[in-house]
Amino acid sequence: MGNVEYTLDYYKDNADEFYDSTIIADVAYLRDRFRKELPDNAYILDFGCGSGRDSKAFIDLGYRVDAIDGSEEMCKRASEYAGIDVKCMDFFNLNESEKYDGIWACASILHVERDRIHEVIAMMRNALKPGGVMYISFKYGDFYGLRDGRYFVDLNEDLFKEIISKVDGVKVIDEWVSVDVRREKDVTWLNELIQRV
Repeated sequence: MGNVEYTLDYYKDNADEFYDSTIIADVAYLRDRFRKELPDNAYILDFGCGSGRDSKAFIDLGYRVDAIDGSEEMCKRASEYAGIDVKCMDFFNLNESEKYDGIWACASILHVERDRIHEVIAMMRNALKPGGVMYISFKYGDFYGLRDGRYFVDLNEDLFKEIISKVDGVKVIDEWVSVDVRREKDVTWLNELIQRV
C-alpha cells in the first residue's frame, strides 16, 4: 500500500474521531492573518478542508468558498457541516487557472510526498489570480514518513525555502511558527503565506 492509501484509509477509519477533534479547534487567528491579504468578497478554495470547519467560517464571514478533500468520509461530513457541496478530489487533480483570490491549505498538503510538494504548490499558484495568496501549514521539523497511520512531511524554515525555490511566480510574504491550539496536542506548526506574483 502506498503513502496516499495509508492516509486515506486512516481518515476513512477514523473520520468521526478526526471530525470531533478538529471541528472545535479555534484557528480564527490564522484565518485572520490570511484574510488581511484578501480583497472584499474574495473567492476562496479550502484545499483539503477536512471537517469543513474553515469553509464554514469563511462562508459565515461572507466569502465565496469552494472546498475539496481527498477523503470521501470527510467530504460527507464537511458538506453537511459547511452547507456546501465538497468535492472529493486528489490534490494533483487541481487544474484551475486564475480562479481564486485565496487558497487555504491548513494542515493538508503535509500529506503530499516530500519530493512532490512543489508540484502541488505550483498547481495552487496557477489556480490563484495574479496577486492572490495561499496559506499552507506543516508540522514543524524535518521528519517525513508514516506516523500514527498517516504519511506526514514536517518542515522547518530551511526545508520549506528549498521547496518553494522550485516554484516560479511566487513569493513568501509571511512566515511564522505557532503552537497547536488543541491543548492535548504538543505540536508546533510552520505557517506560510505565499503570493502569486
